[in-house]
This record gives sequence, structure tokens and C-alpha cells, in this order.
Amino acid sequence: MTGTMETMTMSDGATVAVYHAQPAGARRGGLVLVQEIFGVTDHIRDLCDEYAADGYEVLAPALFDREHPGFEADYSGDGLARGVELARQLHPFELSLKDVQTCIDTLAAAGPVFVVGYCYGGSVAWFASTKLTGVAAASGYYGSMIPAAADEEPKVPVILHFGRHDHGIPMEGVEQVIAKDWPNATVYVYEAGHGFNSDRRKDYHEPSADLAKQRTLELFRANGG
Repeated sequence: MTGTMETMTMSDGATVAVYHAQPAGARRGGLVLVQEIFGVTDHIRDLCDEYAADGYEVLAPALFDREHPGFEADYSGDGLARGVELARQLHPFELSLKDVQTCIDTLAAAGPVFVVGYCYGGSVAWFASTKLTGVAAASGYYGSMIPAAADEEPKVPVILHFGRHDHGIPMEGVEQVIAKDWPNATVYVYEAGHGFNSDRRKDYHEPSADLAKQRTLELFRANGG
């Protein structure tokens, strides 16, 4: 079972590609799956299909389509450099939040909507829990912006996944998030590095990826999905 690339008109009138995967069997809810800096890659599409197999209708917007239509990159070299440039210089982060909100609104009529994100998308998932509306729960994987943005209390249940050996997100920052002790937030630390959920990356750690997925599904199911 695979999804399809479609287009969606966002709040600023831009037309953005969105990967859309329909649920297998009974629909548990909607899910907005937010990309890494590398675009809606085959890995992201595979994740969408996996969540669809778990019963979720999934939308994954290509957040950088305004600046670089169809952008997909590998994890090194020019692709990595371009992804960093798009995420940190060319693409306004607020637009990512607005696009995710549009996807949430699109899915909301049919039931609860959840957000899951990876790397760049992990940070988006955190902000979805603190700023966006219509979110039932969120799960954020190794979002580097989270430690600096942990002062605002999440409005909905959110779980965060970090690797203890992630050189890009020092444990001091993760501990600051934990110290906030927000009632709606749970932080998990895995014996893994950055990107441990992706089997395309050198830091892939299957036990951590499996446990994080289990916890994410448990969160969704505990909140209406």
C-alpha cells in the first residue's frame, strides 16, 4: 500500500506538494508527518505508508516547495548543505507551522489529528503542541530547536525522543527540557545518535526506532487514535 503525491493550497495561496496516504482498515485518525531538512524523501514516504498501515490518514507537506520545488536530498554533501540552507536561511519557520496547520484543518473533520516529526520536523511537532490548534497529541524526534523553545507549556500531550549520543543536540539542552517538567510533556532519551529512526542513516538504531514508534502509537491511541 502506498500513498500519492498531491497538491494543496496553503494559507498564503502557495501550491505545495503533499504526500497523502490513506489508512488501511478502520481509520484511527489523521496524522501530519513532518519531514527532515532533506524533503519528502523515500524514507519520509515510507514512514507515511507505515502509519497508514497502522490506521492513520497521513499528510506530509513538502515544506520547502516554495523555495525549491521537489527538493529531495541524501544525508551528505551538496544535498545536506542545501537542506541546511533551506531550513535555516531561505524558508521561514513560521510558514512550516502554517502549512502544518492547513494539513491539520484538512484532516480534522474526520476525527482526531496527530503530528509526528523528525529532525526539522521534530521541532515543528513541538511547536504544534504549543502553538497550533486542532492537535490531539504530538511526537517529536530529535528536534534541535526544542531546547531553546521549551519555555512555552504544551497545550496537548507531547512526547519527545532524543539520542544520548546526538552531537548536534547536547544533553545539557535535553536536560533543560526535562527540567521544565511540563505536565503534558514526556521526554525519552535513547542510547543512540541523531537520526536514529532512519534506516538510511549511519546512526540508525533499530531498537530505539522500534521503541519510539511503539511509544508514539501508544500516545496517539491514548488520545483518541
